[in-house]
Amino acid sequence: EGLLDTPRRVEKSLLFLTSGYQIDVDELVNKALFTVDYSEMVVVRDIDFFRLCEHHLLPFFGKCHVAYIPRDKVIGLSKIPRIVDAFSRRLQVQERLTNEIAATIQEKTSPLGVAVVMEAHHLCMAMRGVEKQQSFCVTSAMLGGFRERDSTRAEFLELIRRRT
Repeated sequence: EGLLDTPRRVEKSLLFLTSGYQIDVDELVNKALFTVDYSEMVVVRDIDFFRLCEHHLLPFFGKCHVAYIPRDKVIGLSKIPRIVDAFSRRLQVQERLTNEIAATIQEKTSPLGVAVVMEAHHLCMAMRGVEKQQSFCVTSAMLGGFRERDSTRAEFLELIRRRT
């Protein structure tokens, strides 16, 4: 009885979990770019994400932290988690996901720098293979000022470590 609708539920679930392929990032950003005289770091941290790995179709999930230093435009704050979701809802590896988020913010806002750090638990490592439940993977992408200046990168890393 409990399995009667399982195929339909699995289909619906997989369509949702891979819906990022249908998202047009230009449309997502829409008109949420604003000219502002501001050139200090903007950080959105602790963005939850859930993803299926492209190798085993098992979930990996965790937190994404994004920062950028505006040149002359800022992006609506809600658009940053939406960008994370757009790329998270694709079959992915964490390394590519990290780079795609950073590259998109770089392309859309032309900032002085972009930083993305992702921390994730991978069920393909916890449920099978090495079966290490407490391990997690950290990836980063540092562009512009975050790559070029140690102090800028250190400030970002300190801001995402702080807990309020």
